[in-house]
Amino acid sequence: MSRPPAILQVLPALVSGGVERGTVEIAEAIAAAGFRSLVASAGGTLAAEVARVGGEHVTLPLDTKSPFGIWRNAAALAALVRAEGVALIHARSRAPAWSALIAARRTGARFVTTYHGTYNEGFPGKRLYNSVMARGERVIAISRFIAEHVAARHGTPPDRLRLIPRGVDPRRFDPARIAPAPVLAQREAWGAAPGQPVLLLPARLTRWKGQAVLVEALARLPGAIGVLAGGGNPSFAAELQARADALGLGPRLVLAGHIETLDVALLAADVVLHASIEPEAFGRTVIEAQAMARPVIAADLGGPRETVEEGITGWRVPPGDPAALADALARVLAMPLPLREAVGARARASVLADYSTAAMQRATIAVYRELLG
Repeated sequence: MSRPPAILQVLPALVSGGVERGTVEIAEAIAAAGFRSLVASAGGTLAAEVARVGGEHVTLPLDTKSPFGIWRNAAALAALVRAEGVALIHARSRAPAWSALIAARRTGARFVTTYHGTYNEGFPGKRLYNSVMARGERVIAISRFIAEHVAARHGTPPDRLRLIPRGVDPRRFDPARIAPAPVLAQREAWGAAPGQPVLLLPARLTRWKGQAVLVEALARLPGAIGVLAGGGNPSFAAELQARADALGLGPRLVLAGHIETLDVALLAADVVLHASIEPEAFGRTVIEAQAMARPVIAADLGGPRETVEEGITGWRVPPGDPAALADALARVLAMPLPLREAVGARARASVLADYSTAAMQRATIAVYRELLG
């Protein structure tokens, strides 16, 4: 008996991150739909997850950006396509996408891309390099913001664009499944006293994510604790700590690093923040917080404009404005608790209706079937 066709996802590596988690979620959906599910990358901590959800990981040096490396990877991917009967390649990052595009043209495999970001064009030739993400037979945009960006930047016609927002797994992000004890323990680990407001910004430590905006806003909010949950740039972390010390924040700023139990951390916060100073392609941590029924304040740009409805499922503030953020936080913290909880409940209902992992998986499999017939 012949094997079912395989669908191959390609990306640089499988470390933590939204693209990587989305790859695992789609690998699960591919296997459940009756295809063979392959993922090629340079490996990482999430490679074992691919096998756990029914897929197979193939290790290739797809984290290289050198022209020679891209060309060499194209040959390796073409060989993999032929050996495994791959019917469709789904590329999620630029350098591997160039290798995948070449491999698809050599083998006749169908080619899909997901456009995950705005991709800067800071030097000559960068637009050409970025354009591979708009060369799929179908181009998946993760938000309306990105769909409009792809159409404007690359002239991609509507018949090739598919809007599929990122999703959140309600099996994990469900406030009803979290007992009070770990939530209390998390607050105590951050040094929060009973009743002390905790403001959580979950994002990797990088300047454009806006952690410095929260530090400045925190100085205007006596009594509140600000928690920066995310790993990354040690020098930027030191810069943030130095600024907090200069502002006299003391233990009111907590650099918590990467937090594995993000669902517990979200529930331990009184308000969850998105403070990016550049447009976010989607903003997955926003919908994760909303799924946990937390009040969210987001920067008014990029993808969160689509998931945070002002005063209904959260609030939006001008990006990069500590005074505006502090004012919004003061207003939200002063609200009666039942009103804050009502906003959180509406946010969770919105996420479950429009931004679930299952909806993202179904829509992506539909794109594959559209091309494969």
